[in-house]
Amino acid sequence: MEQDGEQLSTRPALETEGLRFLHATVGSLLATYGWYILFGCILLYVAIQKLSIQLRALRQRQQDQAASAVEPDAVVKRQEALAAARLRMQEELDAQVEKHKEKLRQENNTPEPSTSSVVPKRKSDKKPLRGGGYNPLTGEGGGTCSWRPGRRGPSGG
Repeated sequence: MEQDGEQLSTRPALETEGLRFLHATVGSLLATYGWYILFGCILLYVAIQKLSIQLRALRQRQQDQAASAVEPDAVVKRQEALAAARLRMQEELDAQVEKHKEKLRQENNTPEPSTSSVVPKRKSDKKPLRGGGYNPLTGEGGGTCSWRPGRRGPSGG
């Protein structure tokens, strides 16, 4: 124990005062914001882990794309698959067109109903509500009501 006491006394007073100040400020900082600092460090750690996983996956995808783009066999297979898909879609479209043409042919070949079975419609015996010369803009042909322009000047009151 005496050695520790001797060691403290041999240190300069300025250094021990600085350590006490540092201990007081860090202690008060941790006492006030300790939980926030802890949770912030945990969030920072989790974010770094997630970003590193995504960065590794991105690098792997880039390497896979670079490797597949270089291989001519993969390019040829991809082009053949694309051509086969286009051919299949074109065949389906052609089949639909043929079905539609056949349907139109059948509609054109069906006999139309004879005109003797169709009964002509009778004209109604109702008379029109207004005469043929009725024009609401001019007031012609109307009954007792006709349009007249309003009075000029200020309104009465």
